Amino acid sequence: MWTPLALASEHRRLGGDAWRVVESQSRYSTMKIVDDVDEQEILEAALEHSKPAIPEACRHLHWLLATPFRYAPYPTGSRFRRARQVDGCLYASERIETAIAEDGFYRLLFFVAASGMVLPTNPQERTAFRLQYTTGSGLDLTVPPFTVDQTVWSHPTVYEPCQDFADAARTSGAEAIRHASVRDPGRGANLALLSPRALTCREPLSYQTWHMMIRNDRLEAFCEMPRIRLT
Repeated sequence: MWTPLALASEHRRLGGDAWRVVESQSRYSTMKIVDDVDEQEILEAALEHSKPAIPEACRHLHWLLATPFRYAPYPTGSRFRRARQVDGCLYASERIETAIAEDGFYRLLFFVAASGMVLPTNPQERTAFRLQYTTGSGLDLTVPPFTVDQTVWSHPTVYEPCQDFADAARTSGAEAIRHASVRDPGRGANLALLSPRALTCREPLSYQTWHMMIRNDRLEAFCEMPRIRLT
């Protein structure tokens, strides 16, 4: 059981580029239900007004970067964030291949968990974006002394120990947790940014459009620019 005091002594500098994959971010997705651009502006404003307020610490950020600190997670929580926890957490990956593997896993899980769901016959479009971060208060679970508990950090379904760790990390002043991906066969590194202060960019630095095709026995993902194919 790591205490905040013990974790404070393990803080280290972390930083660099990271990738995050989200639902397709088409600016014109709402155009099909309105008659013109003026009506779309009204609709988009109404939708924005219905959402939770953006935290003060995120007001300067592009909404894609602010969103993880704006909404509570699903009732079951996530690896480093408890169910309905007010504190936000931005999950990202150091490599695009890892980010696609993570997102692809949850695309598959959605269909597997839905009783009677038929797999889609068309590719699902996803948006990947690149960000930058840096912090002198990071915790790296891929190096000692944390590697002794690697099986705990990497459990595929039990998140409570990771959530306990994240709570202690927040109390210690940590702003980021680096850990090995559970979903990526290549075991790339993931990031859990616990604070928007760790972000060094105000908006995404670049975008990629990906398409995911779910088969009965695999998931295929492809990006045209740059040309990347993953299975």
